[in-house]
Amino acid sequence: MNAETGIFAIFKREWIRISSSKICIWGIFVSPLLSMIILMWMMSSGLPSRIPIAVVDLDNTTTSRTLIRQLDAFEKTDIKYKSLSFNEARHQMERMEVYAVLTIPKDFTKDAISGNRPKLVYYTNNAFLISGSLLFQDLKTISTLASASVGLQTAVAKGYTETQVMPILQPITIDSHPIGNPWLNYSVYLNNILLPGILQLIILMFTVSAFGSEIKLGNGQKLLAMGDNSMLKVIIGKLLPYTIIYIGIALFYIVILYYYNRFPLHSGFWPMFFNYLCLILAAQGGGIILLGIFRNYRFALSIASLIGMVSFSITGFSFSTLAMDGSLNALSNFFPLRHFFLIYIDQALNGIPVGYSMYQYAALLAFALLSIFFWGVIKRLLRENVYEL
Repeated sequence: MNAETGIFAIFKREWIRISSSKICIWGIFVSPLLSMIILMWMMSSGLPSRIPIAVVDLDNTTTSRTLIRQLDAFEKTDIKYKSLSFNEARHQMERMEVYAVLTIPKDFTKDAISGNRPKLVYYTNNAFLISGSLLFQDLKTISTLASASVGLQTAVAKGYTETQVMPILQPITIDSHPIGNPWLNYSVYLNNILLPGILQLIILMFTVSAFGSEIKLGNGQKLLAMGDNSMLKVIIGKLLPYTIIYIGIALFYIVILYYYNRFPLHSGFWPMFFNYLCLILAAQGGGIILLGIFRNYRFALSIASLIGMVSFSITGFSFSTLAMDGSLNALSNFFPLRHFFLIYIDQALNGIPVGYSMYQYAALLAFALLSIFFWGVIKRLLRENVYEL
């Protein structure tokens, strides 16, 4: 071995290649950092608040106005318009000026007191899932409160005391304590998975590109010669610069998420750092596996992009895998981000002993170890230098 061959020579060559490539600079350095800045800024308030709605008050009584004031007092709801008719409010929703419409019918108070069971009608725009869901909660709550309020007024008018009536109106009192994210902070809920998911997508694509571009440019045999015809030296020298960069990005994520923003990190630094490290190695292994399976640079790159995007859906952080079809539930285990998510839940949010997450750590490392079986295929592709369109 001389200065022109070996792991260090390949490492130096790849580092120069990364630093001189605009695609690498923008894709590896700028994209994950810019994504973090945008996502953290978008969710800086934690929970959406003062979402505009319209109210159509056809009753216009003291009771209906009190109901409107109570709804406007909710943190998530902002009564932006008091429309004269439902058609006007509907047009405001169609123009996306409001995300919900509450209609209080005529003679609402009169019918409620007389026992005619009037209806409060509300519409939410669930094309915007988060806004629609939050407003649905507030509107459902205010309709329940309105029912209880009318019932209380009627009972008191008949001579009952509030102490006698409340057990009937509300026989069960709910004391809610959300676990893991008691603030219901959407940044805690989303960014701890979106950012690693973006990082995984970048790793998959640039791992495929690291070897595929050598084949495309016809440098495969030169790379093998620099590695003394050893795929171990080629793999280590080729991927080590990327691994160092990804670890640096992961450390930056950890500092911003858990130490600057004070997101929950009950098990401390090391379990989550090891979680990120295993995700990086798993994604790099996944990139090698994809190129080894498809043996076509462009096709493997497309599949890497597809897997990276599907990971956001099949991971289970937005829609539980237990509620998915059984085949999809099983398929989710073949996505590294799924195991990263489970470790995050156990270690950062719940703070359970690390031993309970060993299966997930092992699953991530298995992706890296499984890639060894495809080194021979990659070696043959580099030696033959056949670039298929």
